[in-house]
Amino acid sequence: RCSLAEMHSYSTRANNVLSFAVSVWCVLCAMATASDFFHESHPVVSVKLASVERFLRVGRNDEAHLAFEIDADLTSVFSWNTKQLFVWVAAEYTTPHNPGGSSVSVWDRTVENKADAHLKLPFVRNKYKLVDDGTGLRGKSVNLTMGWQIMPRVGVMMKGHTTFPHAFTLPEEYPEPPQQQARRTGVYTQPPRHRGTDGRP
Repeated sequence: RCSLAEMHSYSTRANNVLSFAVSVWCVLCAMATASDFFHESHPVVSVKLASVERFLRVGRNDEAHLAFEIDADLTSVFSWNTKQLFVWVAAEYTTPHNPGGSSVSVWDRTVENKADAHLKLPFVRNKYKLVDDGTGLRGKSVNLTMGWQIMPRVGVMMKGHTTFPHAFTLPEEYPEPPQQQARRTGVYTQPPRHRGTDGRP
């Protein structure tokens, strides 16, 4: 039977080994994180409006359905410690109701490896439509921003972005009259008046 002194000796040795292993792991994590701060990247990004496919009023809100031309080379953003990138495009604008500015995400993608980090999309539709809480989009100048979040294997997440000011201007008026929009979309700016069987309200 093992003596109490021997049991204490075994547990002490195991604890020492575990403590050393954890210390080494923490040092390696710190070195990996520090290496990312010294990693230099030179992304080349271009985001342009390809077309305004639909622009209409739905209820009390303005909606724009957009398409973009994207050419973004983010391969230099990848380092040996990069697990994946989360890339997005945001439309930014100001209105009288929100003078501080609004930023609406309209497209995003996850890039999981360096080989796929050069995004060449000559025509890609918005993943999320541009919706303004009000009717302030008509004639509005819109900035486009492409941002990316770096998700490392070990360490802290970092971000980068490129903004294209005054990327496009939305139409001054809706391309379709409200009545035609309502018939096509089934959404009315005001509730339709119900009529009786004789055709009168």
